[in-house]
Amino acid sequence: MASLRDIRKHISSVKSIKQITYAMKMVAAARIKKAQGSILAARPFAVEMDRLIADLYRELGEEDLSGTPARELFEERPAGGPLCLVLVTADKGLCGSFNTNLLKAAAAWLKENRGRKICVMAVGRKGRDFLRRLKGLDLEIKHELIGVFPKAGYVHAQLLADAIITLYHAVPVQSVTLIYNEFKSMMAQRIVTDRLLPLKSHISGAAAVRPGGGDFSFEPDKKELLSALLPRHLTAQLYRTLLESQAAELAARMNAMESASKNATELIEGLTLKMNKTRQAMITTELNEIVSGSEALGG
Repeated sequence: MASLRDIRKHISSVKSIKQITYAMKMVAAARIKKAQGSILAARPFAVEMDRLIADLYRELGEEDLSGTPARELFEERPAGGPLCLVLVTADKGLCGSFNTNLLKAAAAWLKENRGRKICVMAVGRKGRDFLRRLKGLDLEIKHELIGVFPKAGYVHAQLLADAIITLYHAVPVQSVTLIYNEFKSMMAQRIVTDRLLPLKSHISGAAAVRPGGGDFSFEPDKKELLSALLPRHLTAQLYRTLLESQAAELAARMNAMESASKNATELIEGLTLKMNKTRQAMITTELNEIVSGSEALGG
């Protein structure tokens, strides 16, 4: 049976943990409002960029794309080449199943493409460390972006977009796949697996949204306009991805820390009850010993 001293030490340690989890919950709650505002502002821009590129692509002919880097980003490449995976995770833990679900999705994707050469862009320390531990795969981390959350900015998306475009032009990568957590609500996140490149498959949904054609006047010419827009389009999509992951992580951390604080409170109540029962049992035992001694002396 635990002594009173042990129980008091246990209660004290649980109270200390509860203070930490409560503080982490409040910090996440303070940041989540700003993160929500950022993602709600970035989503419409990213969606409209998809539609703009889709509209522009429909207006272009083979002569407009020929001899430009844009053609390489749009067209499907021969099957069997290397694949590129962009995995976006958190830098830290203590956020429930946020990282676990992402790593499971990444592991399933890697299993599906076993035997292929994989080039990885790792965003977040948890994903980078997970990929480094994998054995028996033809996998190479080409670029890593660590320590950007919870202050992910447009410059981080630019760095990632530049690395992806450089890799896509330098290596015959068949496709670029994004795996990240999309922010749905304060209580829910959704794992997203999306093909970022080639752009023809990425914008196919956007092209279907507005099937109607139109007369466009291009200034500057089509090639120059497309060359200027494509890097910004990729950066916009990646910026949205970083903001989605950031908001989802903060929501998951806030919920996890709220649950941890609630569990700590219940544990403290249970330990306090146990301490009181133990103390009552000790007092009862002492009283019985006093009464027994008094009767012995009186006899």
